Amino acid sequence: MAAATTHYMYVLECADGSPDKGYAVDVHARLAVHNAGKGAKYTRARLPVSLLAYAEFATKHDAMHAEYVFKQLSRNEKDALLAAASHTTFEEALKNVLT
Repeated sequence: MAAATTHYMYVLECADGSPDKGYAVDVHARLAVHNAGKGAKYTRARLPVSLLAYAEFATKHDAMHAEYVFKQLSRNEKDALLAAASHTTFEEALKNVLT
């Protein structure tokens, strides 16, 4: 039986200080793709990027939903969520905005 795939929603910090979010099944491989200039158009113009946080989900749908919710937050709300994640896990901090 094949191992279950884990899905991630991640947050990057671009060189200009702006956050970006995404979905991946391998966060560190995706980070390398971004930094190689082959990632999203947004990050290509703002290299290098660094990984701020990531959360694990059982399904792609759940990870993509978390990415969508994060995208809808204001910059201040995103910053507050990331600050809260410094005191707990990013998954725990996300629970407050996903419910």
